[in-house]
Amino acid sequence: MTEETTDTTQETDAQQSDLGAFIKAQRERADLSLRRLAARAGVSNPYLSQIERGLRKPSAEILKRLSRALSISAETLYTQAGLIEDGPRPTSVADAIHADSLLTPRQKQVLLDLYRTLADQARLGEDDEEKG
Repeated sequence: MTEETTDTTQETDAQQSDLGAFIKAQRERADLSLRRLAARAGVSNPYLSQIERGLRKPSAEILKRLSRALSISAETLYTQAGLIEDGPRPTSVADAIHADSLLTPRQKQVLLDLYRTLADQARLGEDDEEKG
């Protein structure tokens, strides 16, 4: 293995580890258990655990599912995974709620729950419209 190959491998391993830590932080921020997030995203508990520990590199499709389950943009996870270049990021609704210093923790949780419910309903409605 050349020095350049070793450097690239180490960067990829570090990026996977950073991605896993980011997903775990977002899961904890959303107050979701590993099992609940895995169920919402349609992946197995062990697979999600391996992603969070940096042992597995999820596909773009899995990242998309995780982003939906966490109510964050897919672009945020794609950037964290190194799939797209970091650029100006729009603030997600969840991030904006968490960052608002005027809201109490309880108010933030109520808003996040409401937002997730509405987002889930919108996704289901879009699926129904596509079928009809």
